[in-house]
Amino acid sequence: MVVTSPAIDTLLARYTAVRGRSLALAAPLSPEDCAAQSMPDASPTKWHLAHTTWFFETFVLEAHEPGFQPFAPAFRVLFNSYYNGVGAKHPRPQRGLLTRPSLEEVLAYRANVDARMARWVPTVAHDDALRGLIELGLQHEQQHQELMLTDILHLLSCNPLFPAYAKASDAVAPEPAGALAWHSFDAGLTDIGHAGSGFAFDNEGPRHRVYLHPYALASRLVTQAEYLAFVEAGGYRNPLLWLAEGWDWRAAQGLEQPLYWHRIDGAWHHFTLAGLQPLQGDQPVVHLSYYEADAYARWVGARLPTEAEWEHAAAQGTAGMAQWHGAAWQWTQSSYAPYPGFRVAEGAVGEYNGKFMVNQYVLRGSSSATPPGHERLTYRNFFPATARWQFTGIRLARDLG
Repeated sequence: MVVTSPAIDTLLARYTAVRGRSLALAAPLSPEDCAAQSMPDASPTKWHLAHTTWFFETFVLEAHEPGFQPFAPAFRVLFNSYYNGVGAKHPRPQRGLLTRPSLEEVLAYRANVDARMARWVPTVAHDDALRGLIELGLQHEQQHQELMLTDILHLLSCNPLFPAYAKASDAVAPEPAGALAWHSFDAGLTDIGHAGSGFAFDNEGPRHRVYLHPYALASRLVTQAEYLAFVEAGGYRNPLLWLAEGWDWRAAQGLEQPLYWHRIDGAWHHFTLAGLQPLQGDQPVVHLSYYEADAYARWVGARLPTEAEWEHAAAQGTAGMAQWHGAAWQWTQSSYAPYPGFRVAEGAVGEYNGKFMVNQYVLRGSSSATPPGHERLTYRNFFPATARWQFTGIRLARDLG
């Protein structure tokens, strides 16, 4: 029996919108663009389009669709990312070698799964757990939408022609903030983590109490002009500013400036989704590793915030504080670890976050590449200290007292 309800209609509309946005993001790309892989940490756009579809076919339809038949049995291995509980996986560094299936076949795969979902979802209107699983799949796809943009940016940056993904007029730049100011926050107990209604990933809870020492946070993110001063002052050549591991990494890579920065005819430019552009001094500096963010903070006599400080301050709604969301993911000094009482969900879906809680740092906020509506106060993004291809930036912190 097919059941229609406002809740199901809303879910189907959201499903259609999210899935459609992925296709819209891929639309400016050629089939060649969609197939290439620029480094092991990045994935081809074609793979992102297929993997997000694989999620719905594997975790939703395979377990629940009457008379389930896979679109293509081989896709179960080709487009599995890291779910060991599901079975074999194609090696991540070799995703760019998957010239077949073609982009056309991947788009047919998406259309097939979308049609099956549209027929089947209204039959499970009564099942809250399944609706929650579908919502998880949509949130997962939104994460991949940001990865599609960051991965294509890295791919195009490897091309000496510096091709643009989008026209400069189509690129949405974060609103520049005003002069940097410091805002103080008192010591005390505070609760952090997700609570109440609405979607959250499992790593955002349980909500728990932490003690904060008095601290101050910068009113906005570090700008390109401010970071340029660090570069030109020799910040990349001063080992006293760097963590030992970070200095070794910088030296091994021969780094002298942020990712995508180029000095051309004496002027600094950066490569963006709109192609090569002059630095915009009042815009947030992005594409920094944890090591670079930490070194800059030391250079100005500050530090990176903890994730508890970030969430506590962002929740206050303090006048004059800006760029919490939509500008850059903001490095914190907090290691990515489980909150007290965290429990991994049963089954393969439980591999989503918990098994990555080692050797990574938490980032808070959201970036200019984050899908609209995907950000929230308690979101815990995470990357290793060397990651630079994401839209990652710096909000400074200081100890008080």
